[in-house]
Amino acid sequence: MDGNRGAVLRYPWDTPPPRGEMIAVAEGVLWARLPLPMKLDHVNVYALDDGDSWTVIDTGMGSGLTRDLWERLLAGPMAGKPVRRVIMTHHHPDHMGNAGWFQREKGAELLSTRTAWLFARMLMLDDQDAPPEETLAFWRSAGMAPEILNKRAGEKPFNYADIVYPMPLGFRRICEGETLTMGGRTWDIFTGNGHAPEHATFWSRDDNLVIAGDQILPSISPNIGVYATEPEADPLQGWLESCERFRAMAREDHLVLGGHKLPFTGLPIRMRQLIENHHGALDRLLRHLAAPHSAAECFAPLFKRTIGEAEYGLALVEAVAHVNHLYAKGLVSRTRRKDGAWLYQRRE
Repeated sequence: MDGNRGAVLRYPWDTPPPRGEMIAVAEGVLWARLPLPMKLDHVNVYALDDGDSWTVIDTGMGSGLTRDLWERLLAGPMAGKPVRRVIMTHHHPDHMGNAGWFQREKGAELLSTRTAWLFARMLMLDDQDAPPEETLAFWRSAGMAPEILNKRAGEKPFNYADIVYPMPLGFRRICEGETLTMGGRTWDIFTGNGHAPEHATFWSRDDNLVIAGDQILPSISPNIGVYATEPEADPLQGWLESCERFRAMAREDHLVLGGHKLPFTGLPIRMRQLIENHHGALDRLLRHLAAPHSAAECFAPLFKRTIGEAEYGLALVEAVAHVNHLYAKGLVSRTRRKDGAWLYQRRE
């Protein structure tokens, strides 16, 4: 959902680095952009100069094209110095898809929060030829449109392993409250939740830099989703708690280096927007639930736009996240429909 209302954020760079090139966003900190085969068609990655080597933060989706681009970056703007450490901010494949490649082929050490690493390893090993019954039951309970459910039930599902380079066993854990030295700076590690569990962000003690992954983005709000792995989860509670914590830390001069879109300043207003965005969606949803509806029947009040088939999956898991939050707060009740869908209705 879009929560940026316009001219309050400032973008020091109007355009991203061209493919195969990097932009210095601060001394010893380089920004590159890698392509993604989806509507959100890019991911930002960063290289921090440690003198005799580099620390790389996030690695793009695992593909031959992306690894070829990394080879160009390593030989070109990164001047042939080795990558000693690779950090994944969170477990999503567009961020850690080549972490295993850096480990196996480049000899890098992987740094990650424990939860992010465990999720990545678990999903990499879960290779499916057809959606399991638990997934089908989850889709039915969310009220997935029958034509989409029937189509997806007969298709091979998305498999994490298809777009992630195999991960060797072993990593170095990073934790909330620790510090890390990279790029000539000392960084405080703070973790967020909601978009991904134990998502790592890095806040420089020496200047105004914040490396935020997908936890803080301009112009778009990260997807907050519920999945069949934990169908009763309330990730929105974790998201709102994280945003309030980061809001208290935010400074106007912070230069936020996110996982998508452009680096920006104006972090205090952006944190307010991200919080208000979801509170506004919850208010609209509560009004909509004066009558009973399934999660799939809540797209209009949540997103305020038409959702196409390509976006349907992400929209559905985000709708479930919002109704789950209202249910966990005791603001709605739910009953089963004959087709297995949960119907949610506002408590009076």
